[in-house]
Amino acid sequence: MRFPAGFRWGAASSAYQIEGAWNADGKGPGIWDVFCRQPGKIRDGHTGETACDHYHRWREDVELLHSLGVDAYRFSISWPRVIPGGTGRVNEAGLAFYDRLVDALLHCGIEPWVTLFHWDFPQALQERGGWLVRESADWFAEYTTTIVNRLSDRVRHWMPLNEPQVFIGFGHVRGEHAPGLRLSLAETLQAAHHVLLAHGSAVRVIRETAKTPPWIGIANVGVIAVPETPRHIEAARHRMFEEDCTASADAGFGANIWSNTWWADPVFLGHYPEHGIRAAGAAMPVIEPGDMELISQPIDFIGTNIYTGTVVRAGPNGSPATIPPTPATPFTGFSWPVVPQSLRWGPRFLHERYGKPIVITENGLALPDWVALDGHVHDPQRIDFLTRYLRELNRAMEDGTRIDGYFQWSILDNFEWAEGYHQRFGLVHVDFETMCRTPKDSAMWYRDLIARQKQTATDA
Repeated sequence: MRFPAGFRWGAASSAYQIEGAWNADGKGPGIWDVFCRQPGKIRDGHTGETACDHYHRWREDVELLHSLGVDAYRFSISWPRVIPGGTGRVNEAGLAFYDRLVDALLHCGIEPWVTLFHWDFPQALQERGGWLVRESADWFAEYTTTIVNRLSDRVRHWMPLNEPQVFIGFGHVRGEHAPGLRLSLAETLQAAHHVLLAHGSAVRVIRETAKTPPWIGIANVGVIAVPETPRHIEAARHRMFEEDCTASADAGFGANIWSNTWWADPVFLGHYPEHGIRAAGAAMPVIEPGDMELISQPIDFIGTNIYTGTVVRAGPNGSPATIPPTPATPFTGFSWPVVPQSLRWGPRFLHERYGKPIVITENGLALPDWVALDGHVHDPQRIDFLTRYLRELNRAMEDGTRIDGYFQWSILDNFEWAEGYHQRFGLVHVDFETMCRTPKDSAMWYRDLIARQKQTATDA
């Protein structure tokens, strides 16, 4: 593997998954605070009320990042921590927390990459209709203005939203995530349209008010198709971009919501995909004049969260045919198949379609890690997984795909939404009783990899 000078090596997290301090210093309730208290919603009754207690232990966590030698740290801001009611009064203590975090990162030479929304929607706004009402885009713009006014003298890298496919699909269709809704397809697509309006509104605010030149992107789920062999490249491309919007009668659930094109075509091309419009039929959202122009505000990079992929070949009639996992296929702790080639073909296809630099904003795996008798956490499978995936990312760059950075998910074991604390993604093990942090073998491996790559790039 050889990555160029200037390639950004990073790690990532999200506010609700690590911060804890759910009601400290004036923070308002978010939808996950409410959802976690509902019996049966979270595995074993876990909550994010304490999580990793990052709100109080952030200095230690910044030092962990510094010890790895990362160039960048992707984190999110808790909307209800900053604006407890979602709009109106700003909580100075909440803003000050992110002030301190940004300053500490910069002091260590780590770039802050800010995600404005990683699923912790203010409960007060949920009670006013949430993403189902068009005003949600205005609420998000107001919140964005508050954050940009405070941090943009030091923060340059911005992502308005993380994985809308998930917070709409799991939170508003399947009811498995907060706020626990099961909407019709028409309601779902209308909420999705408002989410895209919120994205565009935030981009416009950042462009107009940032104090330093911003670099803005998205952070969508990468729903990746991998060709079985080079003969099947077009079949894989077709699966990713032409067969990814199929309506379903399952509680109104449509594959539209997990689509690459439904969320990216409006942003980069200024319109919904034609095959998606056909699949939606009468469930298409209300689109007012100027909506698509707002959604397609210019952005600078494609962030994509890639963990796995589907292998396909061209069938007898040329259409993509899925090759299912075999008994020999390895799986992660989350039961996701290990498909390293997804980090080659996903970025390549996205770059070719939309013409923007790619940043891998999440990649990693869950494993059942624990502290061994020798006091260390041995996770050779994570090292093997990351090695295989990064080799394929390097191959994507050799193919001509412009890839500017990679963020490992995640820096800490954390609250993994409906799974509670049963899925450990971190480079650093967290004892959720004592809050003791123990860097895993993979953390040392990642540290050494970054150092070698930087040295190689310098010597080149």
